[in-house]
Amino acid sequence: MDYILWIADEYAFDKVYQSLGYVGLPTLGRDELLRQFCSLMCISGFGAYAIYMIFSTLSFYLFFDKRQMNHPRFLKNQIQQEIKMATDSVPTMALLTVPFFIFEVRGYSMLYEDVEEYGWPYLVCSIFLFLFLTDFGIYWIHRGLHHRSVYAILHKPHHKWIVPTPYASIAFHPVDGWAQSLPYHICVFLFPMHKFLYLVLFVFVQIWSVLIHDGEYFTHDPVINSAAHHTIHHLYFNYNYGQYFTLWDRVGGSYRKPNEEIYNTELRGTKKIYSKQAKEVDYMVATLDTKSKLH
Repeated sequence: MDYILWIADEYAFDKVYQSLGYVGLPTLGRDELLRQFCSLMCISGFGAYAIYMIFSTLSFYLFFDKRQMNHPRFLKNQIQQEIKMATDSVPTMALLTVPFFIFEVRGYSMLYEDVEEYGWPYLVCSIFLFLFLTDFGIYWIHRGLHHRSVYAILHKPHHKWIVPTPYASIAFHPVDGWAQSLPYHICVFLFPMHKFLYLVLFVFVQIWSVLIHDGEYFTHDPVINSAAHHTIHHLYFNYNYGQYFTLWDRVGGSYRKPNEEIYNTELRGTKKIYSKQAKEVDYMVATLDTKSKLH
């Protein structure tokens, strides 16, 4: 994040903070905590909005099967509702996330700049380590959010989208969205990561969150937690909590293979399939209050 903060300071924020002196307010140096906090709030908030709107919109128009909007469990004005929930949540998620960014830019993380410090083999290995550990962390946090003691308060708002669009990718209660992002931030305090690589991976995971909500089933790979697997999660709640892979769902006994009609382009948009799914969803919703628990 210090790369982004430096660029923002160099080309925008220096002038903004210097202008404070013209109205009698104290100017703030680049290393001052208050300035870093305010700057990082602006960067993280604007960045989240930009990535969300750009990639959700691209995904919606390029990939999303518009027939899903005819599903009986697709809500009236759902896209507008998804966007409102997401954009309302971003400021709070940014506020909760900025402390991690401050620790990073002030040198308390294990981020490094010179590739030669750890070598290219480690750089490549750190990609897989990041994906493996964050997938593990998100699985258990996500599964924990389905526990009856917190589900109704924190995670149920996201499951309002039984048939999600890409705009549902960050349409969370802000504490829910922040909690599921924790593994991304904690990783850089557990093992060394190259700064630029971490930035790339951080953007990648935001895009991945869009892709698993886009309803386009590019792969049948049983290892990858694809949009098909996440569709099952939204339809039937207590399955497929993983983010990138199905490993931890298999280990934790929460894996459910996507139904074949989900992969079948001709079948999945039919009234027969929609009716079948709607009946199963209604049953799940009717029993969720008493059966929402860790399995």
